[in-house]
Amino acid sequence: MRLLDLFCCAGGAAMGYNRAGFEVVGVDIAPQPRYPFAFIQTDVLALDQRFLRSFDAIHASPPCQRYSDLAKRNGNAEDWPDFVAPVRAMLAAAGRPWIIENVEGAPLINPVMLCGTMFPGLRVLRHRLFESNILLTAPAHGKHPLVFTHDKRKGHHGKLDQDTSFVQVTGGGNCSKANAADAMGIDWMTKNELNEAIPPAFTEYLGRQLAAHIR
Repeated sequence: MRLLDLFCCAGGAAMGYNRAGFEVVGVDIAPQPRYPFAFIQTDVLALDQRFLRSFDAIHASPPCQRYSDLAKRNGNAEDWPDFVAPVRAMLAAAGRPWIIENVEGAPLINPVMLCGTMFPGLRVLRHRLFESNILLTAPAHGKHPLVFTHDKRKGHHGKLDQDTSFVQVTGGGNCSKANAADAMGIDWMTKNELNEAIPPAFTEYLGRQLAAHIR
């Protein structure tokens, strides 16, 4: 089975789909030298429908800046483009099983939410939403553990080991690159790429549902 990975970045989603049994091709407007599979550099929204239909399934992770908490805090969400609606229309026209991923607050329709607490081995909370034209399910969402912090104002400061506890994988310097990579289950990305990535465990889980639907 072949899966098209749109707005692919450095390939966190792609690795999960590959582990679920898909041959993956990524597309992004920016160069992605560490993308681990076949890669095409081009504008996603300019892709031909015949090309989209040559794949068995499509995943899209359109840029999330418009919907992010940071944009809401800064009051500049309208300065960023709204990709979700045009991407949804493009995928619907292709007539293939598809999944759109984005952050909480994005205008996705009846999405499932995945969190790092749902997957043994991950050490990052990272909530992400997934909308699809097929039925998707999610594991039970457990209680969030305490997360390692350098903030001395937090009551649990100094009580956690960042080598074993949950960590915050963001640009704020919460943990080392090595611990971010271990927390996400990703060993090929830069720290900046890790900050934006989807843990492969998320899309391996969803990819098995997608593969079962196709079969």
